[in-house]
Amino acid sequence: MNIASLNLRQAIMYKMQGSDASAVQETITDAISSGQEKTLPGLGVLFEVLWQNSDTSSRQEMVNTIAGHLPAQAEKPII
Repeated sequence: MNIASLNLRQAIMYKMQGSDASAVQETITDAISSGQEKTLPGLGVLFEVLWQNSDTSSRQEMVNTIAGHLPAQAEKPII
């Protein structure tokens, strides 16, 4: 497999295809509880699906929830 030609969104959608609500919830819960950086792209793709299929009011609610729970200050990451 050529890593340069890997479409991460497509791979995640392929893995999640046919998943019911319970499987999606388990995937999200597991990804968050594991705390592993490698799960973040998958959560991002799932968020993208949510965002694209939400109306303006729901999007604003999501934005407000996220903004309201971001820390005022965060520790600088080690780069």
